[in-house]
Amino acid sequence: MSAHGPDGRRIDVFFYGLFMDEGLLRKKGLRPANRRLAAVDNYGLRIADRATLVPASGSQVEGLIFSLTHGELDALYADASVNAYRPEAVLAQLADESWIPALCYNLPAPDSERRQDPEYAARLRALAADIGLSAGYVASIGQPK
Repeated sequence: MSAHGPDGRRIDVFFYGLFMDEGLLRKKGLRPANRRLAAVDNYGLRIADRATLVPASGSQVEGLIFSLTHGELDALYADASVNAYRPEAVLAQLADESWIPALCYNLPAPDSERRQDPEYAARLRALAADIGLSAGYVASIGQPK
């Protein structure tokens, strides 16, 4: 039995916030694999202390798909700062225009009254540019909708 789950089976997960940073995931002891640029339709990015996705018809969020084990996901989302996030199924479009099912962790009821953290938004914009998300999307991060 693997320390990262009973069978080590990997699950595709769509990341859209600071967990898009592969180095950060590795520092947390995870072994992200199969990195791919991706986008999810009909969601918008909302930033407060952290990022979450909210339903938004006609909008699109860009990010990365990584493959992780259930054990790695459990460990990642056990941290008190992110343990309110819950997995949801999404359909992600890859750069080659193919579609794949993936998990995506979101806050169940994002607090629309919370003020956006400009430092978080700046860090997320820098990361999004570094990993190659589209320039238009990068510029939109943290902008009022």
